[in-house]
Amino acid sequence: MTDNRNVIIAIVLSMVVLFGWQFFVAGPQLERAQQQAQIAAEQAQSEAALATPAATVSADGTAAPAADGSAVYADRAAAIAATQRVAIDTTDLHGSINLTGARLDDLELKQYRETVDPDSPIITLLTPAGAPGAYFAEQGWVPAAGASIAVPNGQTVWTPEGDATTLTEATPVTLRWDNGAGLVFRRTFAVDEHYLFTVTQTVENTGAGDVALFPYARVARHGTPQVANFFIQHEGPHGVLGSNNMISKKYSDLQNDQQVRFDNTTGWLGISDKYWATAVLPVPSATINALFSWKNTGSYDDYQTSFVETTPVVVAPGATATHESYLFAGAKEEAVIASYQQQYGFDRLDLLIDWGWLFFITKPMYYLLTFLNGIIGNFGVAVLAVTVIVKALFFPLASRSYASMAAMRRVQPEMKAIQERFKEDRPAQQQAMMELYKKEKINPLSGCWPILIQIPVFFALYTVIFISLDMRHAPFFGWIQDLAAPDPTNIFTLFGLIPWDPTVLPIIGSFLHLGIWPVIMGITMWVQMKLNPPPPDPTQAMIFNWMPVIFTFMLGTFPAGLVIYWAWNNTLSVTQQWFIMKRHGAEVNLLGNILDSFKRKPKAAEPTKS
Repeated sequence: MTDNRNVIIAIVLSMVVLFGWQFFVAGPQLERAQQQAQIAAEQAQSEAALATPAATVSADGTAAPAADGSAVYADRAAAIAATQRVAIDTTDLHGSINLTGARLDDLELKQYRETVDPDSPIITLLTPAGAPGAYFAEQGWVPAAGASIAVPNGQTVWTPEGDATTLTEATPVTLRWDNGAGLVFRRTFAVDEHYLFTVTQTVENTGAGDVALFPYARVARHGTPQVANFFIQHEGPHGVLGSNNMISKKYSDLQNDQQVRFDNTTGWLGISDKYWATAVLPVPSATINALFSWKNTGSYDDYQTSFVETTPVVVAPGATATHESYLFAGAKEEAVIASYQQQYGFDRLDLLIDWGWLFFITKPMYYLLTFLNGIIGNFGVAVLAVTVIVKALFFPLASRSYASMAAMRRVQPEMKAIQERFKEDRPAQQQAMMELYKKEKINPLSGCWPILIQIPVFFALYTVIFISLDMRHAPFFGWIQDLAAPDPTNIFTLFGLIPWDPTVLPIIGSFLHLGIWPVIMGITMWVQMKLNPPPPDPTQAMIFNWMPVIFTFMLGTFPAGLVIYWAWNNTLSVTQQWFIMKRHGAEVNLLGNILDSFKRKPKAAEPTKS
């Protein structure tokens, strides 16, 4: 039947859109066959070109000629205890500033925990160099090329200045270092109530001549972190660099490229995780030379995003010069990031959150969900409400589509007659069919629309559920306490009665997590397909029978919020299609079609022997 064929086409297209991009376009690149020798030496030479012709940068991105001599520590706690620090304590942040290097390398997010358990550890964002998974940010100065000026580096020990001993929203902290050659450096850290640090650097020149220094900033990460590996969202180095627009690099891409430069540009850059990010931001009017870089030190992969400003800060004898830049380190909260973009004028800072290709649908979907959640108080129920709204918006189109499907059923006898009459002449058969469609005002492809129109909405909602920090650890009802995580139940463990984890099995393990909500979704999809009698073609019938099963297993590891949406959408679609088709006089024998599925099929009669 043509309406069944249209549904099959729509479902296949849905699968292609959902999974084709991931496997054929955005899948992980092949690992490099072998790493080049002498990468460290080459990195040092090439990174020197980052600065303007009058400036230079060492291999690790600091202003020091010596390599980073950080010690190696057994864990994060040992690295923190090994150095003197100034504490950070704000509403949203806890951590410390390392007096060695004046780095921000110890930061935890007070408002977020690792699991839904309220007693689980809070999220750790930054970790000192030398500890496993080191991840830190710093600002500094680069001297002019050929100049022998001693500037602070990653091993410089700074001294707190003033009365402030803890960095809070109300109390900035100033660190001081004297190079012993006529320059006194100060670095003042201030932080707001959320995640934005303002770093003010001053240079006091007590010498006899002018001094020219170039401000720089970087975010460094040691080791390759585990990423979600979904095409829906970027995790890794990225930034917005003026006319270069959004630049996103996977960790594997950066290993292949080793370094990617953008000279004489503007903007910001950093490293993003799924829900958290760290970025260095010059003032919006500053011109910078930006660099994404990678090197292998022999013990870890070193990823960096850094910039050097192209205009030097010139300090006259007896004068003091000041420079200001910013550092974002925290949770990717949409409202907070939007406020920074508006208040400070940062270029497209909202792209810290990867809204995807369908951002023009995704962002309004996010705003609608958060608005409804503010009224309802439950993100899961807000998802159900959005589904009802979408169904209502597309009801006129669905009504026309289902009306056309009903008309297709009405002319089935004539279509069969045409097929018999032109059995041996396919072009004539197609011509006669088209004339019949035109006479009856039928669009044979209209049956696809009720399914096709929900694909971008599905993607937009999937993106919101997958990337939105608001959905993280958001409860629904019952056993669903995190809409952004898969349904925690599993029929293959009899819902916890069998103490084993089938997902660890090789090859098939990833398919052996199947919770209650994916099963409910599969049932609703199967019921929706039973609105129409089974197609006479055996191949089509087999596809209809197995499609709900395939989708059930595929969605087993999807976020629970998305599975709940799809189950609810299928339920609404059944109700909507039944109502529209009955109104147009089409016979809808849903119960009969379901019961027929469980009846034993008669065996085909064997041909009689002559």
